[in-house]
Amino acid sequence: MSDQHYDTLVLGSGPAGEGAAMKLAKGGQRVAMIERLSEVGGGCTHWGTIPSKALRHNVRRLMEYNSSALFREAGEPRHVSFQTMLRHARSVIDQQVGLRSGFYLRNSVPVLTGEGRFEDEHTLALTGADGDTQRLTARHFLIATGSRPYRPADVDFSHPRICDSDQILSLAHTPRSLIIYGAGVIGSEYASIFRGLGVKVDLINTRERMLAFLDDEISDAISYHLREHGVVIRHREQYQSIEADDDGVTLYLQSGKRVRGDLLLWANGRSGNTDGMGLEPIGIQPNGRGQVEVNDDFQTAQPSIYAIGDVVGYPSLASAAYDQGRYAATHMLEGQCEYRLAHDVPTGIYTIPEISSVGRTERELTDAQVPYEIGHAFFKDLARAQISGQTVGMLKLLFHADTLELLGIHCFGDQAAEIVHIGQAIMAQPAPNNTLRYFMNTTFNYPTMAEGYRVAALNGYNRVA
Repeated sequence: MSDQHYDTLVLGSGPAGEGAAMKLAKGGQRVAMIERLSEVGGGCTHWGTIPSKALRHNVRRLMEYNSSALFREAGEPRHVSFQTMLRHARSVIDQQVGLRSGFYLRNSVPVLTGEGRFEDEHTLALTGADGDTQRLTARHFLIATGSRPYRPADVDFSHPRICDSDQILSLAHTPRSLIIYGAGVIGSEYASIFRGLGVKVDLINTRERMLAFLDDEISDAISYHLREHGVVIRHREQYQSIEADDDGVTLYLQSGKRVRGDLLLWANGRSGNTDGMGLEPIGIQPNGRGQVEVNDDFQTAQPSIYAIGDVVGYPSLASAAYDQGRYAATHMLEGQCEYRLAHDVPTGIYTIPEISSVGRTERELTDAQVPYEIGHAFFKDLARAQISGQTVGMLKLLFHADTLELLGIHCFGDQAAEIVHIGQAIMAQPAPNNTLRYFMNTTFNYPTMAEGYRVAALNGYNRVA
């Protein structure tokens, strides 16, 4: 029994679990990783972030080629199938799995394959693919089992014309038309991907506006550009029923509309992977979406059991999950954590064009009665954007009208998820180094997209000077 005892058992090898396991191993603990799949990486690597972003990157390159006047002189526009794009995405997944497998090997963290179920707050029964069960004990456990697409009971996901965001990565053909139900991050990203492949897309939004957590100007911009590329967006709609046959699928909406397509992608919500883990008998009660409640140190109702990542809900980002893992591991090692996780976590949405933001929005600042001003830099005016041909988009700075303190960074356009980090770094500095003046007084390489910060800062300062 002694060789089955660990300091910590981590359940789930996605970014959250990996971050924690590596921190604990380097801190001298005896750690093991529990993974139900045959390969490490979790949903992020196999169904989420990595494959969808690899797909998006290659589709964007195809769109750039087909829209370029220079390349038109070299030949006709090209078509690439969804399956070809998937094959290239698979090569990235394989590289990621190899890289991450090496982390566990070098840090002497065994990866145990199987399904874990708690018997008590310090004992886990691990059942392998062969049906054999072994009992493992540990001082601490870390639940980092991630999430999966939410599946309502009245939608037949076994039908080949209906799929969720996991199943779409096994699609064997390129549909002529696609209905996407749910206009959140996943739905919006896949709308961009499939429209870039020339697929007719109907995007069904259950809310008043797209991606309402974004700054209104950015939300309006992505709606406009998706429509400009031919995506039909329908707001404030709820499904009544879905009927699929051999030739296609029909979505019946409560408003009386009927939408017909070759395929329906369900992208409306996610559920935490806590089913069958035996949490309820030990006093941990997941909510209706399978998510676990935790305190500020990511401890559940059982202090020896922590939970991080998608399984605890917001912000459900791979980047934040990795940081949560290191934070929780530090708390296990030292009984406290000397740092607090950053309040302002950047959001990256890989639509075409992409979106990224950090800090507060105009609506939030208005509601809080904060006197703010705006600085804009439009990509069409930047030399680097003109050279690359990526002139759609803007950088938007929100700052205090009196102190010039940076309050929010919002970017829409090519490389937005990279550009935002410059503003994030300055915004996180202590006063008075977190103001618009940094960008006005700093020399940026020319021509670069980063130069947009100087342009936006001067634009904003002219409003208050």
